[in-house]
Amino acid sequence: MADQIKEFAEMPRQFVKEGTQFINRCTKPDRREFIKISQAVAMGFFVMGFIGFFVKLVHIPINNILVGGA
Repeated sequence: MADQIKEFAEMPRQFVKEGTQFINRCTKPDRREFIKISQAVAMGFFVMGFIGFFVKLVHIPINNILVGGA
């Protein structure tokens, strides 16, 4: 029983230790890395926007045919 309590008390301490190690390893991206990430995100927005536009472009005529063009 005492071992379980000791192990239970050790868990938050271990979590905090690992958390601080993780934060200390994290670094801010430099300018070049930030630009690459921004370009990737912009390309993703563009591709998803184009796919959405294309789906809407195809959906409108099909919907009009199915509904009857009311």
